[in-house]
Amino acid sequence: MILRFFAYGLLGWCAEVVWTALLEFLRTRDLRLAGTSYLWMFPIYGSIAFLYEPLHDAVRGAPIGLRALVWAVGFTAVEWASGWAIGRVTGRCPWDYVAAGARFAIDPYVRWDYFPLWAAVGLALEPVHDFLVRVTPAIAAAL
Repeated sequence: MILRFFAYGLLGWCAEVVWTALLEFLRTRDLRLAGTSYLWMFPIYGSIAFLYEPLHDAVRGAPIGLRALVWAVGFTAVEWASGWAIGRVTGRCPWDYVAAGARFAIDPYVRWDYFPLWAAVGLALEPVHDFLVRVTPAIAAAL
C-alpha cells in the first residue's frame, strides 16, 4: 500500500504540473509551459491509495455514469477538505479559486466546473489502480 501511496503522489504531482502548464499556455500562449504544484499536494494525491482504492473496489460493477458521479463528488469533497485543512493549519489555502477570480468557484476550495474533470480523473484512475495492484507486489519483493 505504501508503494501505491508514493506512486499516486508522484502521478498526481506530475499531472498537476502538466495541467497547470497547459492552462497557463492557453491563457498566455507562453511556450515555456511553466506548470506548478505545491508540496502539500503529494500526500493529498498519495491518499488515493487509502481513499480511492477501496471505493473503486466497492463500485467496480456499477454503471459508468454512477461511477463518474461517485468520483466527481469524492474528489470534490477531498479537494474541499484538503483546502480547508491546509487553510486552518497555515492560514491560507494554496489554491484560492475565489481570489483567482474563477468563474465557477463555490468558495476558495472548490469549483463546479471541475466536477466533470474529477469524474474523468476518477474513471481514468480505475485501470491505473488495477495496474498498480498487479505490479506493486513484485516491486516490493525486489526491494
